[in-house]
Amino acid sequence: MTVEPLRALRAVAAIARDPDDTAQAFTLIEALSGVRTPAWIARRLHGRALLRDRPDILAQLTDREALRRMPPDSLAHAYLAFVESEGISAEGLRAASLRGEARSADADVEFVRQRMRDTHDLWHAVLGYRGDVLGEASVLAFTFAQTRNAAIGVLVLVGLLKLGTAEARALVVNGFRRGRRAAWFPEQPWESLLPLPVDEVRRRLRAGTPPAYTPIRATELRAGRRAQKMASSLLPNDANCPVASCSRSRT
Repeated sequence: MTVEPLRALRAVAAIARDPDDTAQAFTLIEALSGVRTPAWIARRLHGRALLRDRPDILAQLTDREALRRMPPDSLAHAYLAFVESEGISAEGLRAASLRGEARSADADVEFVRQRMRDTHDLWHAVLGYRGDVLGEASVLAFTFAQTRNAAIGVLVLVGLLKLGTAEARALVVNGFRRGRRAAWFPEQPWESLLPLPVDEVRRRLRAGTPPAYTPIRATELRAGRRAQKMASSLLPNDANCPVASCSRSRT
């Protein structure tokens, strides 16, 4: 698999315009990383039951009634609360990945790729990040710390550039730090963790306490850009010069 810089740049530009374009995120991963990261994870999982048995977590996550029958304080209910509050589904994430990625001929690598995709929202539920731009950037920073996937790193950088406050950037950086401290999420038997209390899962995985933060939605970022453009259009013609020199030129 070769790096495709032009394809990656187009995907980055699309994500910068619309952070909710999940298919472009998968395209970026395909263009920059291909199968390298899934292959590395598969090598680390070699000989383990997870890779041997290849359980289908997607079938379990799409059975919402079965998840609801699990204890109310369980990871299953935390996962349901996340996906239902965000109006998303495991099936939707799968469909987005199929638009942005090609399948691997290696069965182990393909299993790992699907597993990482299908458990992404479980990571959200455990870590306590919402599906907003800030929460997604923080989960991706956590993921980068755990996998060192170059494309994920680029997505984190895009998020840091788009997030305008020091507090927001600090949350993303803390996501990376949490990823360094936590147990290795790709090897976790999520099927057996779903019925357990979510707080116990967080302790087991050394995930830390979910942070309190104000979500930043992509619509807010787009509205901010529109307001900025409108304000710029109302300024005098010399508005492109530095503020201090402009003020001097008008005195």
